Amino acid sequence: MPIELPDLPYSRTALEPAISGQTVDLHHGVHQRAYVDALNNRVQGTELAELPLEEIVRKAQGTLFELAALAWNHDFYWRSMRSRGGGEPGGALGEAIARGFGDFAHFKDEFTRAALGLFGPGWIWLVQRPGGALAVVATRGATTPLTGGDTPLLVCDVWEHAYYLDHQDDRGQYLQGFWKQVNWDFATSNLRD
Repeated sequence: MPIELPDLPYSRTALEPAISGQTVDLHHGVHQRAYVDALNNRVQGTELAELPLEEIVRKAQGTLFELAALAWNHDFYWRSMRSRGGGEPGGALGEAIARGFGDFAHFKDEFTRAALGLFGPGWIWLVQRPGGALAVVATRGATTPLTGGDTPLLVCDVWEHAYYLDHQDDRGQYLQGFWKQVNWDFATSNLRD
């Protein structure tokens, strides 16, 4: 069963002005599609061909891992945002953030600092550790917490193609827009009990 390029959970222009439809077309329609297509070509005829994407990420190595992880990370990224998102999370996630970071402002500062401090392509994750505590984790390239003990809750893509068309080299401006689009319902749905 081939891996499908997932549809976006909103229209291509739903994240404007933070992320333009042109960036979405390039990022989802070109880059993510290329990862999915290359992954399908590589797993065809192997024991991985019938596995769901998450399992391929967990079992693959080398270039195959990179393709699978980038396809999965990008899908997680699109679901981490929504039109008219942002604000502060309430409920269990809001309480966990307050416990782990002191308050939402400290969490946001730590996440943003990690995103601005990561040199080169990568991802900034809000994860839940095996013991239940939350943490901000920066990963490079295709690396994903999916392969370890952490549970990913939310991610921000800081690869240059995520923001270059809209913000040139201004990652900080891109992050300001990201915070206005965060899908806290999605992040909350990933919390473990």
